[in-house]
Amino acid sequence: MTRFDRIEALDDLRANVAVPFRRARAMPRSVYTSPEFMALEIERIFAREWLCAGRASALAAPGDYLTMEIAGYPIIVLRDREGGLRALSNVCLHRMSTLLEGQGHIRAISCPYHAWSYNLDGSLRGAPGMAANEDFCKADYRLPAFRCEEWLGWIMVTVNPDAPPVAEQLSELGSLVKHYGMENYVESFRETLTWNTNWKVLAENFMESYHVPVCHNGTIGPQVSLDEVECVPGTATFNYHCALKSEDQYLALAHPSNTRLSGDDRRRTYIISVYPGLFISLSPGYFWYLSLYPRAPGEVDVIYGGGLAPEFMEDPDAPMHFAALKALIDEVNAEDKGCTERVFKGLMGAVAGSGHLSHLELPNYEFAQYILSKVDA
Repeated sequence: MTRFDRIEALDDLRANVAVPFRRARAMPRSVYTSPEFMALEIERIFAREWLCAGRASALAAPGDYLTMEIAGYPIIVLRDREGGLRALSNVCLHRMSTLLEGQGHIRAISCPYHAWSYNLDGSLRGAPGMAANEDFCKADYRLPAFRCEEWLGWIMVTVNPDAPPVAEQLSELGSLVKHYGMENYVESFRETLTWNTNWKVLAENFMESYHVPVCHNGTIGPQVSLDEVECVPGTATFNYHCALKSEDQYLALAHPSNTRLSGDDRRRTYIISVYPGLFISLSPGYFWYLSLYPRAPGEVDVIYGGGLAPEFMEDPDAPMHFAALKALIDEVNAEDKGCTERVFKGLMGAVAGSGHLSHLELPNYEFAQYILSKVDA
């Protein structure tokens, strides 16, 4: 018996997904509120799966970097001298100081504690004051590396050396959205936020449009007809659904110069959930995304970014288009923050069980199945 076998939340989730979708309920509250269950998620999901660090276009030049943390490992993701992407340990090999914070541009990685420095490939560049140590050899020092892959413009990182390649895991998704050319969309903004909710509450909110007419009644709600939302079965690594946008939301439509898309594809938005933590809204005109990492049952770090499709970027009015997009998505995000934080507050004080799922919440049911398949392995 492992230390996790007696977690009540795990038993609750097993019972929850044992029911077929036509009778299914939302995940039980214990799955969102239990610190023990979150520890299980960190060990068996976040320490084993691919996580998104953002868009490769954000690291355009050698020396561009960003930082992240996965399962307790501080990580630097950077563009090296040869133009490749690397993920390196963000811990100095001398006295274990964190090396870099946030994102930016560097010529070399320099420790803020004793000025040990490292090249962009992780090799030790310099170590002042070490000449008197007879055992010290600069060539023996290199920052440990983690696996880092680019997939359709996304930077994916894992601390699991045995994880299958991203392109292999997401080949079906790549084929599904190939005609959109997502790899050519350029990130125009990236922010790091912290929300006071459980990461799964935010994930579930993104993967269903059932809430859109109500939660987003001041923004995108009037442009979405629930009768036109297409919910289809997902896979072991992702789920998605589609919404057809109205002519009122011009940025969600294909630009007149877009010759790749035809018919309803010119107004179809894909709402994509890549397990466990990457959530993409992909429209013919723009994209935006959230990349999640849990800190506590009621706290989640959120990378929030997005940008325009190439045709809108090349439009003479691109600055106006971007300003309109950023204003819209900021409002949508603020609405989602309010909704999901209220859900977690309710979960902490609930006295009743969770309710039955709508047919529009099939992705949520599949997400619960995914969670169980990983934590119960």
